[in-house]
Amino acid sequence: MPAVEVSYKVIGQGPALVLVHGIGARQTTWDELVDGLKDSFTCVTYDLRGHGQSPVAATPYTLEDMVSDLEALRQKLGHEAIHVAGHSLGGMIGPAYARAYPQHTLSVGLLSTAAGRSEDDLARLKAVGDAMEQQGIVETLGTFVARWFTDAFMDAHPELVEARLQQVRDTPDDVFLSVFQIYATTEMAPWLHEITCPCLVLTGEFDGACNPRLNQFIHDQLSDSRLVILEDLKHALMIEASDRVLPHLRDFLLEQG
Repeated sequence: MPAVEVSYKVIGQGPALVLVHGIGARQTTWDELVDGLKDSFTCVTYDLRGHGQSPVAATPYTLEDMVSDLEALRQKLGHEAIHVAGHSLGGMIGPAYARAYPQHTLSVGLLSTAAGRSEDDLARLKAVGDAMEQQGIVETLGTFVARWFTDAFMDAHPELVEARLQQVRDTPDDVFLSVFQIYATTEMAPWLHEITCPCLVLTGEFDGACNPRLNQFIHDQLSDSRLVILEDLKHALMIEASDRVLPHLRDFLLEQG
């Protein structure tokens, strides 16, 4: 499938940093982090194909499609080399891009993503996918909310939880199911060792599907990586605790020169 010309935004100055959101999210996921990075980096955020203001290409999508879109964006913006940081599915797109285009990749941030899944992990993901297909995405959103946010955050910020749910509702069903399948079936274990650029591996202590065990595995497979586990957090790190993610991401990026 040909690359899609995605909707994007550029802000800041310095080396290029492309930020890749996850399933059913939007480029606005990164707004608070961009505020803390734009003084040192040219921050590029974009909506994945089928999301937000980007074109809705025919499904199904593949991980390779997502990588092609990112490379087309890099070429359009004229950056010779980029830092890439992604969350969840975006945390798979980043290293897949680095594998395909090592000459254009300065570093990769793998945030709240997964590799080295067990048979039980895969079975749970399949059950979620089956439930969405059989019952509908909206009807199964409660499953996601419990995985994404801590109870304390849900009680304190119901409006932010609702805004995230609305992003999912506004994503076409076939797009959401397609990108969920990419996330659920991608296994990076066979090729993570091929990624040679510096990497930051970061997740929340209580992230059910992208837990510390899986992120330890990712860290162990990479030749040059740093592992960070943020205590008392689940999956939606950029919504619930961008102030805690920022120092780790910023320090890591600045150390790359």
